[in-house]
This record gives sequence, C-alpha cells and structure tokens, in this order.
Amino acid sequence: MRLLVSACLLGVGCRYDGQSNQLPQLEQLLKQHTCIPVCAELFGGLPTPRVPAERQGNRVVTRDGDDVTEAFVRGTAEVLRLADLYHCRAALLKERSPSCGSGQIYDGTFTKTLTQGDGLTTQMLKKHGITVYGESQIEELIGSRPFFFSI
Repeated sequence: MRLLVSACLLGVGCRYDGQSNQLPQLEQLLKQHTCIPVCAELFGGLPTPRVPAERQGNRVVTRDGDDVTEAFVRGTAEVLRLADLYHCRAALLKERSPSCGSGQIYDGTFTKTLTQGDGLTTQMLKKHGITVYGESQIEELIGSRPFFFSI
C-alpha cells in the first residue's frame, strides 16, 4: 500500500526541535509499504528548528504568540497533493502534533495538556477520505497485508 508517513517518523530531523521520532519498526514498515514522507510544517515554509506551535481553535500559534496558521494550511495543501499524486488511501502520522495529531492534540496552552481533536493536516486528510493512523497504531499497518483480487 502507498502510505503517507510523517517524515519525522521515518527518521528525518524535521520536528520543531530539529530531532526525529524514528519508529523502531521502520524497517518492517518499509518492507510492507511504499512510504511517502510528508511534513506539512516544512512544506508550508517553516524552518527547522522552529518555535513549538499548538492549535488554538482554527488557528495554529507558536509559544511566542505568532500565528503560523497560513504556513500550516499551505503545507497541508501540499500533503493533499502528494496523497492524490501517489493515490494514497492511508497515512501514518505523528500523534499529538498540531498538524498530524489524530484524536488528541495539545490544547494550545503549551502546558502539555491534551484535548480531543485533530491536527490541521489530519483533519483535511480525513475530510478527503484518507484513513489516518497514529504511530501507536503501527502494528495495524505492519500486520496488514496487500489485497489481491482474482478475476
């Protein structure tokens, strides 16, 4: 399966602090799926490293108070373009991120408090019918096998 994957989960040092969140199961994931690395923050023009950002309603704001929503929206559009170009029906994204979080994200107070919600990219991917998995759900993807149809 072709799978959008947060670039940081593939080992790219593109997190806000310049680090990665490389998955321990990366080799197994790459054997089973074609992984398309994505990072909406970078695609939107934000630098690495950068000031941490969190969602505050429909906006994304840095810890310093700068509104970076426009960059996140631009980056999300690029992720959607890649999903369409590569015919991806699923994504494996970084949990709790203001861009990639699925189900829970930080609440915008920069106190590491979680709240229900999705990051901007996840929200848009779901709206376009793409299934989003968080990294804690990787076993579902590694355990999945390609479907073969007989005629």
